[in-house]
Amino acid sequence: MNKTFAVIIIILALGLIAYNVTMVDFNNPIQGDSTIALIGIVASLCAIVLMLIFMTSKKIDKKLKK
Repeated sequence: MNKTFAVIIIILALGLIAYNVTMVDFNNPIQGDSTIALIGIVASLCAIVLMLIFMTSKKIDKKLKK
């Protein structure tokens, strides 16, 4: 995987977060489709964190190889 792929994954995850926020019913966030939307938001945030960790580890690996 390269940096471009990681950035694309982060952008897709941000898009999914934006979509899922529109699906959440803020009056009853734990009922019905709101639960699924909240799970989608958390999963997208996890994907973003994993991609940021991956990009950081690649930078560290690149510096160690120099």
